[in-house]
Amino acid sequence: MSTSLSGSGSGTQTPGREPTGSRPARTRRAARNDTPITATGLAVKVVLLGLTAGIAVWAAFPLIEAEKWAGLALLLATTAGLFYLYLSRRHVPAKYLVPGTLFLIAFQIFPVLYTASTAFTNFGDGHRGTKDDAIVAIQTASVKQVPGSTEYALSVATQGDPATGPLVFLVSDPQSGKVSAGDANGLRELDAADVTVATGGKVTAAEGYTVLNFGQASARSAEITGLVVPTESGALRSSGLSRAYEGKAVRAYDEGCDCIRDTESGKTWTADAETGAFVAADGERLAQGWKVNVGLRNFSRVLTDPNISGPFFGTLLWNFAFALGSTGLTFVLGMAIALALHSPRMRGTNIYRVLLILPYAMPSFAMLLVWRDMFNTDFGLINNLFGLGVDWFGQDWSARAAVILVQLWLGYPYMFLVATGALQAIPRELTEATSVDGASPWQSFRSVTLPLLLVALSPLLISSFAYNFNNFNAIYLTTEGGPFPADNPTSGATDLLITYTYRLAFGAQGAEYGLAAAVSIFIFTIVAVVSAVSFRRTRQQEEVYS
Repeated sequence: MSTSLSGSGSGTQTPGREPTGSRPARTRRAARNDTPITATGLAVKVVLLGLTAGIAVWAAFPLIEAEKWAGLALLLATTAGLFYLYLSRRHVPAKYLVPGTLFLIAFQIFPVLYTASTAFTNFGDGHRGTKDDAIVAIQTASVKQVPGSTEYALSVATQGDPATGPLVFLVSDPQSGKVSAGDANGLRELDAADVTVATGGKVTAAEGYTVLNFGQASARSAEITGLVVPTESGALRSSGLSRAYEGKAVRAYDEGCDCIRDTESGKTWTADAETGAFVAADGERLAQGWKVNVGLRNFSRVLTDPNISGPFFGTLLWNFAFALGSTGLTFVLGMAIALALHSPRMRGTNIYRVLLILPYAMPSFAMLLVWRDMFNTDFGLINNLFGLGVDWFGQDWSARAAVILVQLWLGYPYMFLVATGALQAIPRELTEATSVDGASPWQSFRSVTLPLLLVALSPLLISSFAYNFNNFNAIYLTTEGGPFPADNPTSGATDLLITYTYRLAFGAQGAEYGLAAAVSIFIFTIVAVVSAVSFRRTRQQEEVYS
């Protein structure tokens, strides 16, 4: 009995004191939550939450102005959630997960969704805004000077660099003398105390504006001629560099027929909701249209339109050849060098390694430009060194060979480094055991070393393939996609899908963002499918050799 009362087992406790081992988990969590915050931690939290609030306020005003209430509600909810999360001592794991999740949404998921939504529209040159925007643009572009048009003394100014800043017309009314500033958004009257007007009504200075002199204005004469300032009764256009007139729109919108009428010729262009354009009876379409949903039309064009599908599938085949060739050749060369330096009979391996990774240490964009000059037909190092006369970038086969050689030089150091690390992880006992069994070095490499290397490097090879499949710089900085056939200046022999898409989106013949977005979706799907299949095979290899 005395032993049981005085024992020191786990159930014994000192009066007035709770044993540590039996303290409830809730009490221990509360103790951790009561840990005091350091001054540094508090300062960091205040600064970060202050920046969050500032960014939220900055983003709220454009949403309110555009009446995007759903976006404003999402902004407020996100900001409130962040403040609750980081001002509370609960949900500790979420404090680390939320920032990465928000960045993932902002920089990965949202761009993909926005690209996908654009692919179902006709968004591009001539189809950027709403129908009302298109009507205003058509009417203001048709403004002409008519008898009785009011003329103004004109001064051309800018609110930025005289050579590149946005242009503004400074005009003074010949009757009232009031000075106004006008741009594509319309006219706004200026305070008389903020301007200086010379004899004849010409503005020589205005607060907040830089008035261009004759030489600066002459250098931007094309922009000045193209600037149209909407007014209540027409639009303001320049007549030279010192005069402006308020003209009348020759083309006007008629709401009754939902069409544009030309008052001079009587011709009409009726609104077509499917194409987002005003179309005449003879099929003529006004250049200025509006953005509409076109469904699967862009995807259909990529697959069925001969002018697009032919270049698309031809580019796709070369794209696969380039990605596979770049990845495969760099892997073979990098692995071969790594095997050579891995041999115990090799001396001076550290020096060799430093020399061999030099291409990897150089900025790739600079090296691409150097290689482009080295392949020059007339003064390039390669032709001069070997006594050749090859027009490297003038023929399909030579241009493709050139870009793959450049990729081989730029890419093998990376494969050399990762193969070196993988070889060092393979126990030498395995290869020595094959030698004891009578296997040749080639048999040992094929049966033991290579499979183990592929298990370790397969994810890197897949990521390298995906990178080379969209390697914009490698093509654009060397060949710019050329050479181009005479009948198709939009798709060259060395174009990848990514450079072809870039040319569709920003080409000189007019941007087609909707079509380019559709091609981007195809690229995304192709790379995703290839990567998924490759990773599945990689897991099967790991199961075999694990």
